[in-house]
Amino acid sequence: MPFNPFSIDLPITEVIPDVKKYLSEQNTLIVNAPPGAGKSTLLPLALMDEPWLGGKKIIMLEPRRLATKAVATRMADLLGEQIAQTVGYRIRFENRTSEQTQIEVVTEGILTRMIHSDNSLEGVGMVIFDEFHERSIHADVAMALCREAQQVLRPDLRIMVMSATLDMPQLTKLLNSPMVQSQGKQYPVDVVYTGETDEFLLPEMTARIILKAVREKEGDVLAFFPGQGEIKKCEEILKKELRDFAIHPLYGQLTPAQQHSAIMPNKQGKRKI
Repeated sequence: MPFNPFSIDLPITEVIPDVKKYLSEQNTLIVNAPPGAGKSTLLPLALMDEPWLGGKKIIMLEPRRLATKAVATRMADLLGEQIAQTVGYRIRFENRTSEQTQIEVVTEGILTRMIHSDNSLEGVGMVIFDEFHERSIHADVAMALCREAQQVLRPDLRIMVMSATLDMPQLTKLLNSPMVQSQGKQYPVDVVYTGETDEFLLPEMTARIILKAVREKEGDVLAFFPGQGEIKKCEEILKKELRDFAIHPLYGQLTPAQQHSAIMPNKQGKRKI
């Protein structure tokens, strides 16, 4: 049974008909949608059965390994499948795809190497550049190579650029492409300032704020720090004070399993920090 993206209550569903219309008529499109709109997970699933794909794959580029795995896992969950069935991912030293995979989420270096080994990208019907505002040399090179393949070898190759914050008029002119805009999902946000802080005591002060928050409010907590050292120090403090909470650090040096555990719901139903 085909996946129905309209069964998911996310703002991006409002523009899916426009996205399909533009891509049926031309080979390049820009999608501007704020975080939380659902563009990364719903658009690839909504497009995978389009006639112009001709049974070829969708490749989606993500700027970070953690995002690559998280997006692919979420899409597989929406389909009620495991990773490496309809949806898979490839990052350095890890390939979770199969012969039945139709949507591959990859990191920037993987896509560049794919193009170098096959500059016409045979078997690929569409390349999606997600979070394109997080510019990098790999993403820019991959875009240039995909555009060259599209213009010289593969006029049927679709390219879709998705971003939350970009200089849209300049990009539409550069790519000679129309743009579809989606609204974001709005949540009430209260901004509360603590007054003067001592940057040398940042982990201790943040831990104190988190302790106050979890005692006064329901739900989970997400805290950002400048680096790994501050994360580990705050984690150490919180684990002494909050024994009934699931406390997870998240930074680049952790193992893939630890990173996955940090972003997934707690199996025991504990509140997470």
